[in-house]
Amino acid sequence: MARAPRRRPGAWGPLLWLLLAGPGTCAASPADDGAGPGGRGPRGRGRGDPGADEAAPRHDSSYGTFAGEFYDLRYLSEEGYPFPTAPPVDPFAKIKVDDCGKTKGCFRYGKPGCNAETCDYFLSYRMIGADVEFELSADTDGWVAVGFSSDKKMGGDDVMACVHDDNGRVRIQHFYNVGQWAKEIQRNPARDEEGVFENNRVTCRFKRPVNVPRDETIVDLHLSWYYLFAWGPAIQGSITRHDIDSPPTSERVVSIYKYEDIFMPSAAYQTFSSPFCLLLIVALTFYLLMGTP
Repeated sequence: MARAPRRRPGAWGPLLWLLLAGPGTCAASPADDGAGPGGRGPRGRGRGDPGADEAAPRHDSSYGTFAGEFYDLRYLSEEGYPFPTAPPVDPFAKIKVDDCGKTKGCFRYGKPGCNAETCDYFLSYRMIGADVEFELSADTDGWVAVGFSSDKKMGGDDVMACVHDDNGRVRIQHFYNVGQWAKEIQRNPARDEEGVFENNRVTCRFKRPVNVPRDETIVDLHLSWYYLFAWGPAIQGSITRHDIDSPPTSERVVSIYKYEDIFMPSAAYQTFSSPFCLLLIVALTFYLLMGTP
């Protein structure tokens, strides 16, 4: 008969001891608490010594923290937990009129003494390095623009417009006047654009290079031009005819190197500001004071 293989004495002893000892014994390593000689950790502290847990953090605890953070980032965010919000955008800085005629040139159209928030139309310009910064504002919910012209008439003019669209944004657009019609030009020289629509006003600020490569639709601002001022309603973000039949224009060509503060009375105030009307008012007042003989 075949002889059964001899069992080595004590071969099952260590294995049985490991099974009975549980998973805690198998997880121990020289880097864990009490794994070193004498039941001490890597710094020689006993398992019962104060601060032993702080001195030797467990590897499985660190891995659990990393796994939890990764799960929160990868999965909980997709379930509707918001990511950290972006820092708030700086609000639109109000246009300063105290600088008009000093560090920038200004045009005001409307009521005498009006400012950038009360004029029917307001424009300012100033040099910043190789750029000209423009600020525009008008009493409208549509668009406000400035045109650069070789005469005081529309046609063949370079136009920059700030347009309030249906999404509430104010976009800077470039146009070229073809007769009485404004054609949008894709090549836009504007930079550092910002705009806002509030209190039923469109207000914007942008920069534009002084010198540009030769182009029929973009003029060089180092030359002097007549400035055309216009504003009006917009339909679905597209400009329409300006509010008044004869928009105001600068009386003479404008140099970006000369800062002036020019006021132009609106139509409601032009009647009373003309010399003839002033003389008539004085004569009528004198007649009423003196009485009839």
